[in-house]
Parts: sequence; structure tokens; C-alpha cells
Amino acid sequence: MPAVSLKAHFDGHSIQLDEPFELPPNAQLLVTVLPPTANGDEQSAWSELSHGGLARAYSTDEPEYSDEDVVP
Repeated sequence: MPAVSLKAHFDGHSIQLDEPFELPPNAQLLVTVLPPTANGDEQSAWSELSHGGLARAYSTDEPEYSDEDVVP
């Protein structure tokens, strides 16, 4: 399974995904706790921008470069 970033929140009892995503049993997860911000809208906008950039950088339509494509 490729690495993927998902939005989630802690409801006081467990971590809840904010969007549907099927996880296999015993999937390894890396959890990053973000500090609270005074302006949640600004934080959300930066998170969306970052998520979009990573999605484009690691998308399946990125070409595979061969050794012949690299110029020394």
C-alpha cells in the first residue's frame, strides 16, 4: 500500500478519520499531532495546499525517467 496522508481528529476517545478510507487490519500508521492555532482557517488552507502539492508530486501520472533521460 502506498503512503497516504489523511485528515483526522481525536474525539476524546479515539482517532476518527475525517474522510472515508479503507484500512487493512494491522495497517501501520504514523500519527502527527498538530498544535492548536488561533486561526484554524489559515491552518486548514496551508494543510490543503501542502496535501495537494504532495499528491501532485507523487501522483501516478508522473513520468518514469530512464538512465538515458539523465544528462551528466
